[in-house]
Amino acid sequence: MVPEIALPPEYRRKGSGGELYSEIAIRSTPERIWEILADFSRYPEWNPFIRSIRGDLVPGGNITAELRPPGSAGMTIRPVLVKVDPPQELRWKGHLLITGLFDGEHVFEIRPLDNQSSLFIQREIFSGILLPLFETMLKGGTARGFAEMNKALKEQAEGTVAA
Repeated sequence: MVPEIALPPEYRRKGSGGELYSEIAIRSTPERIWEILADFSRYPEWNPFIRSIRGDLVPGGNITAELRPPGSAGMTIRPVLVKVDPPQELRWKGHLLITGLFDGEHVFEIRPLDNQSSLFIQREIFSGILLPLFETMLKGGTARGFAEMNKALKEQAEGTVAA
């Protein structure tokens, strides 16, 4: 039986950078979780944080993602996919205007816990000279967005979405 693991998002300062880290145990296989994450067309149906993603799921590909952290008007980002490794990892990297101002590398990791459960890790590694200006937002709305998405993904994968 899968333990009830759900670490609330935590912002950690790392040298001149930072990382927002969260994880949740899901009673589902990595393949099923990957299937949900990779189906960008369905994000508006279930994902309260990443409202949409457009683009092809290929390394080096550009995507357009609309993020809506709680309490925010939202934002559109255009990162590059740097790793697409089904059913284990999806990773993209983006920046604000130019590299070095405010950069983020978003990571979804899926690790099997046993035959029918997995650990989903969502984290983002931040850097750039403007990072101190954004830390309050990262610890607040962005962290809540991670938590809401993790919960929604769990509900989707476990089939516990209310009809």
